[in-house]
Amino acid sequence: MSEQALAILGLALCAGLCGAGSAIGLYYTGSAAAGVLANEPKKFSKVLILVVLPATQGIYGFVFAILGLSSVTGMTAATGSPEAAIIGARIFAAAMPLAITGLISGIMQGKTAVGGIYAVAKNESISGKLILFPAMVETYAILGLVVSILLLP
Repeated sequence: MSEQALAILGLALCAGLCGAGSAIGLYYTGSAAAGVLANEPKKFSKVLILVVLPATQGIYGFVFAILGLSSVTGMTAATGSPEAAIIGARIFAAAMPLAITGLISGIMQGKTAVGGIYAVAKNESISGKLILFPAMVETYAILGLVVSILLLP
């Protein structure tokens, strides 16, 4: 496998896994919101924010893949050299913190937000406070993004 292919594989895995985490998290929140809104459509604006929170991991993965592609483009002149192999491996490795945290936190944030959505169904007045719990899960996706960016060559 060429060094560029390895780097691109890492970036693709990162974008794909972050997107998968977001999609699964959104599945959970969307399903819960549909159940709540079937009985109380007036609560749409209260549950909407909780529903979309898991989407951010997919955005982080996409943004990192775009940032990482600039590093891959810079490898072209050194293709075939030992330096290029190291850069390819570094880009692959740099993508892994976000790939892992994006996948897991997207799913877990969705599950956490579902609890908030069900709580809004019972007590609409606490909806603003309920954003804090899934936002705490988001912290780890942000940390994964920061570490991945710092590790890019």
